[in-house]
Amino acid sequence: MTLKKLEEFIAEKTIAICGIISILFVISIFIFLLKESALLFKTVAVKDFLLGKEWYPISEPPKFGILSLILGSLWVTAGAIIISFPLGIAIAIYISEIAHYKIREILKTGVELLAAIPSVVLGFVGMTVLAPLVRNLFGLSTGLTALTGSIMLAFMAVPTIVTISEDAFYSIPKRYKEAALSLGATQWQAIWRVMIPAAFPGIVAACMLGIGRVVGETMAVMMITGNTAKIPHSLFDPVRTLTATIAAEMCESVRGSEHYFALFAIGIVLFVITFSVNMVADFYLHRKLK
Repeated sequence: MTLKKLEEFIAEKTIAICGIISILFVISIFIFLLKESALLFKTVAVKDFLLGKEWYPISEPPKFGILSLILGSLWVTAGAIIISFPLGIAIAIYISEIAHYKIREILKTGVELLAAIPSVVLGFVGMTVLAPLVRNLFGLSTGLTALTGSIMLAFMAVPTIVTISEDAFYSIPKRYKEAALSLGATQWQAIWRVMIPAAFPGIVAACMLGIGRVVGETMAVMMITGNTAKIPHSLFDPVRTLTATIAAEMCESVRGSEHYFALFAIGIVLFVITFSVNMVADFYLHRKLK
């Protein structure tokens, strides 16, 4: 075996081992969460846990219904989706298809820098700037609402959506657009009728990964959504998300108590949600163009 073939063999096996280790880590995390949360379901029914409307883990008797937490996460996520999807896709189209190359480089750098801002910093900005603005603009008693969280999470999801959507547009052969333009289509018609349909799997994957970024966020939503474990009826209500509940209460729970196990059960719910979102994103990301 030559030196070059030996190097290739070692590189291939190293990559394969790293991939297997990553899979084992994910499986181990799931088993650990399942093991800890299963102890809760000896005393609390799964239906009551998922559909219960009251989360009072330290009351007598304790109540472990997470429906309000699930709905809080859904409201915040839905609002972030409505804001971030069109904004992120529009920015990706502008950067990849319209902007001058000098402007393109500036915008790409700016978008990448947004992803580097710590979430706790964004949460602080949301508390001091965005929350008072929302309160005054809509005449609310508090600005710490699901809407505030949605706006900030949309701001955090946009870099992911822009980066992956931009890569999807760049992966399309240039002859697609050139053929459309040569047939008399305008630039916008070529983008709308040719480029977007061709890049659609990548755009969907970008949006799904953006959702995963939103669902998994903790610090920002804990700081600016009000942390109220009640059933929300609109984006203007304070909410508490699944992630914020774990972050806020894990240090206060007694190890081995029902409250402790309930937080692990919330972790299982989050794991299933994010895993499902990433699986859908992976499916569309590797879907072959037809």
